[in-house]
Amino acid sequence: MKPLRMPGTATEFVQDYSPGRIDYLRALLRRQKYTDALEQVNLSLANNAGSPHYLTLKGVILVRMGDHKAALETLEAVLGCHPFHAPAQLHYGHTLKSAGRFKESIAAYRRAIKIRPTHGEAYWSLANLKTFRFTLDDIESMRTAITSDAGDADNQSHLAFAMGKALEDHQRFDQSFQYYCRGNAIRAKEHHYDPGINQLNTERVIKTCTEAFYAAHSGGGCPARDPIFIVGLPRAGSTLLEQILASHSMVEGTAELPDIIAISRKLGGRKRDSPDTEYPEILADLSPEKRHELGQSYLTSTQLQRAGKPFFVDKMPNNFLHIGLIHLILPNAKVIDARRHPMAGCFSAYKQLFAQGQSFTYTLSDLGRYYRDYLNVMEHWNKVLPGRVLRVQYEEVVASPEVQIRRLLSHCDLPFEPQCLKFYETERAVRTPSSEQVRQPIYTEALQQWRHFEAHLGPLKRALDLC
Repeated sequence: MKPLRMPGTATEFVQDYSPGRIDYLRALLRRQKYTDALEQVNLSLANNAGSPHYLTLKGVILVRMGDHKAALETLEAVLGCHPFHAPAQLHYGHTLKSAGRFKESIAAYRRAIKIRPTHGEAYWSLANLKTFRFTLDDIESMRTAITSDAGDADNQSHLAFAMGKALEDHQRFDQSFQYYCRGNAIRAKEHHYDPGINQLNTERVIKTCTEAFYAAHSGGGCPARDPIFIVGLPRAGSTLLEQILASHSMVEGTAELPDIIAISRKLGGRKRDSPDTEYPEILADLSPEKRHELGQSYLTSTQLQRAGKPFFVDKMPNNFLHIGLIHLILPNAKVIDARRHPMAGCFSAYKQLFAQGQSFTYTLSDLGRYYRDYLNVMEHWNKVLPGRVLRVQYEEVVASPEVQIRRLLSHCDLPFEPQCLKFYETERAVRTPSSEQVRQPIYTEALQQWRHFEAHLGPLKRALDLC
């Protein structure tokens, strides 16, 4: 037995090369403790050199830390010795996808399926490339792997979402919708969401962060201008805006960073599995010095994702609820609201299987209610913090890209650079579902895709008050 010290907790004893140790390393990943996770996996490898389990996990950690080159080298080393290790093939595909090497990522996912023919996550990873198209043979293979009511829930949900995408591409829209429903129903059972709590949290933010509140809490905060926040609903065009900005010589794209949400949870004393929190009311107790400290702590914690350019993009969509906090601790940061037609955006989120979070997407009615909460709080920020947030409508970017790109850069106090118009040529790692789409010129095909499913979207329309 080897002592394994968990940072910030008592020492635990976990046997090397055990499921318990693997679970602990994954827990560090979930908590975004990447440096600790890398240190611990290297300790594990010192005693289990060549272990495909630990080496694969090391590759995942390196990706999260933004070191895709080292991650690829690590995963290639695993597969050189263990070519039939399905998890390594899967994560190799993920890393290749992030790096923009799509043909190679497809081949890796195909190898994972060949090793494990019912591998739901590998099928979904192919579907998640967005421009990939399944063959009829693929569809039959997935149909065989999908069970009526048994099987691993996570695997079955991945298969259902992949089948939905496959049938949609073959224009079998009614059947496609049934599989999207199945996938979401499975996820809803595993991941509880309470729309009432979300509405209450929105109302608390609106009640707390008033014009009078900001008048009484002016000054303080960290004056750095580095961060550019992109907020909104997922699948609303935030990755496109990030890619445009990251094409500028002074800006780097990072990822959907959890740091602002982590600060809000810490301020509120919130436990991960409990909705109880003192946030946002606790914001009234923050001194100017404390606001500066929190802003600096954000810059410090996000430094791991940066490479040295003056500005960086944090595109965590859920930060829209925390714009008031951002204003207090980073008063010079820029904020952009990525907006999309409500039916198009909500349905796109409904048919997207998110790796974690976004549990409001599992029913159409919850999606509609969440969207209305989002509109309410964004209207509030525009009232109490006028000019603080730039709204960028996806459909307007598609229709007039240069006009909207110049407007975006102007808001961020950045000089225009022609390369921003050719954002699809910019080489960088992109870890979101739109990674393949933003490496192509803007296209209009996706604007009306939701209309193929309109007959099934009554609950969404009613929740959005569009009936």
